[in-house]
Amino acid sequence: MRFRYVCNDCNAEFRTDEVMYTCPHCQTQEGEFRKGNLIVQYETEELKALQHVVDLSAFDFFPYPIEHPDCFPVGETPIVRPFRLSQQIGLENLCFKLDSALPSGSFKDRASQLIAAQALAHNEHSIALASTGNAGAAMSCAGAAYGLEIILFVPETAPVNKLMQSVLYGATVVPVRGSYDDAFALSIAYTERFGGINRNTAYNPMTVEGKKSVSIELFLQLGRQVPDVVYVSVGDGCIYGGVCKGFLDLYQAGLTDKIPHVIAVQSKQSNAIAQAWKTQEYHTVSATTRADSISVSSPANGRMAVRYIHETDGWAVEVSDEEILAAQLELTREAGVFVEPAAACAWAGLRKDVQHVKDRFGQDVNTCVLLTGTGFKDMAVFEGRIALPESIDNSVEAMIKRFS
Repeated sequence: MRFRYVCNDCNAEFRTDEVMYTCPHCQTQEGEFRKGNLIVQYETEELKALQHVVDLSAFDFFPYPIEHPDCFPVGETPIVRPFRLSQQIGLENLCFKLDSALPSGSFKDRASQLIAAQALAHNEHSIALASTGNAGAAMSCAGAAYGLEIILFVPETAPVNKLMQSVLYGATVVPVRGSYDDAFALSIAYTERFGGINRNTAYNPMTVEGKKSVSIELFLQLGRQVPDVVYVSVGDGCIYGGVCKGFLDLYQAGLTDKIPHVIAVQSKQSNAIAQAWKTQEYHTVSATTRADSISVSSPANGRMAVRYIHETDGWAVEVSDEEILAAQLELTREAGVFVEPAAACAWAGLRKDVQHVKDRFGQDVNTCVLLTGTGFKDMAVFEGRIALPESIDNSVEAMIKRFS
């Protein structure tokens, strides 16, 4: 579809076929969230025309065509209905959207698919980015599928499991002796010097746009209905922004008559967006959460996330790292769903919030929890918490003793 860029902060509009990253009019003050993020917008008439598409898909809502979608099959991730947990917390219509089942094991594949499409549309063959793990693995996976060169800058302290994924996919991985922000700055300098597309989260507005596919997919899987309430783990606000953008596009298209309440869940040890929503003041925090994928001091998409909390009549929930790790084990043992701590944060948020939800909407409210990354991404989190049992002798007597 034809599209234009609109600045999230000053509302300036840009109609261009060239790649744009941020608004040239907006600058961020030190200590504040980044300003000038761009939103991809479409004409209402074009969106409404989608009402007449028989075999509607999330791709119909994209600004670039997805070539060879079966080579990097993003979409139609399972919907899990965890009846045991549903009974335990007293919500009759509870579901999980299992995006940990995507090709690289995380939700970030959705953004990477559209960035690959953007690169191909502009005849570019290299993509640079910074990542602490999941975004880099997702882009590297897409790069392998589409034959694109991926240059990935990472802080050297990033989880080894996630970095090894990118190495195995054939990306050029550049560990940096510094923070994610340092790696981010180097990746932008790389693009400015050597060209190509920059995929950085929120910096490239197509990352938010790609992530919205989850909402459209969920709408289609639920029989052209949207949930009443959706819980999303939040770090830099880009996934949250994408989820909200998808529901807002569906509403603008006239395909649904309501917008879900989208709830932003953050660790108390990385709560910049939750605090900004509460105070309307934008300050960086010292992020120390064990859920590394949502550990963010200055959210790249923070201002847009706060805006969308209001536009979806949502709210923010803060949970402790102890609650996140407990939620991870509960999902595994009570629902057979193994996710990394950052994904479990969303379930911890609903767990903490469930009485408020029932009081406000009733126990039959349609509630969805977005689960964003597989647990195999971060096995180190179990060190000192879970251990393999000791071996027994190869004898019936030893077996009987073990269970007596």
